[in-house]
Amino acid sequence: MTLDNDDRTPDAPPADDEERMPFTSHLEELRERLIKSFIAVGVGFLVAYGFKDRIFEILMRPLVKVMGQGDTLIYTGLPEAFFTYLKVAFLAGIMAASPVILYQFWMFVAPGLYRKERKFLLPIVILSTFFFVGGALFGYFFVFPIGFEFFLGFTNEKIQALPSMKEYLSFSSKLLIAFGLAFELPLVLTGMARMGLVTVDFLKKNRKYAILIIFIVAAIITPPDVISQVMMAAPLMVLYEISIIGAKIFQPKPADEDEGDEAGEEDGAEQAAGSDPGKTGNDD
Repeated sequence: MTLDNDDRTPDAPPADDEERMPFTSHLEELRERLIKSFIAVGVGFLVAYGFKDRIFEILMRPLVKVMGQGDTLIYTGLPEAFFTYLKVAFLAGIMAASPVILYQFWMFVAPGLYRKERKFLLPIVILSTFFFVGGALFGYFFVFPIGFEFFLGFTNEKIQALPSMKEYLSFSSKLLIAFGLAFELPLVLTGMARMGLVTVDFLKKNRKYAILIIFIVAAIITPPDVISQVMMAAPLMVLYEISIIGAKIFQPKPADEDEGDEAGEEDGAEQAAGSDPGKTGNDD
């Protein structure tokens, strides 16, 4: 008896694409996915460059609000402003194209997944974008004002802060990316639980170590003041608890339950075969 791809058991290979698709075809598909991602970034860059002044004004707004009256950013090299605007447009293009990039990535790995796992691709793309953008916005609206006020607190009659465009863009973009990646924690841990790398009991048992690691990471990627570190660590601890809930929902079933399900399916198949009037009880 032969089984079609739709009738595969859960333990069967994801698909026989490897037999039908040679390695060169995989490379060709990868090339197409990368080209589409680059095109999306290019289009986003061109659109963002038309609004480069407005984008950079929005980016530096948290710093300008805590600076003194009349203070502003400077640039010390003649081409510095030009290249800074190019980088601003490029980063904005990547952010705008991030849903396309994530979609192309997941579509490339989709052939190696089970049919029931492929239906989660679109929610994963949406949630990945949501958590990344949410983390960046959290850093922008809540952490930036407090951190910049801390750094500018060292000014006095003899010391004046003169932040440059290049330095501010480098510092702020690193923080935004760090916050965006940090907020991907629930998806990462849920995916690890789905693959069997971690379990719900493991996450609960090692909660205290996770909290310690969260505060260490917060101390590294945030300004060196306690308030900013706490504001970074607090949402990460909440996201860790959300990760435990996600792991509990999506972790694979225990082996005994899978065997029981398979046994039930086999018994049902035997009963159906025995009730077939075209079959006899004994072979001649």
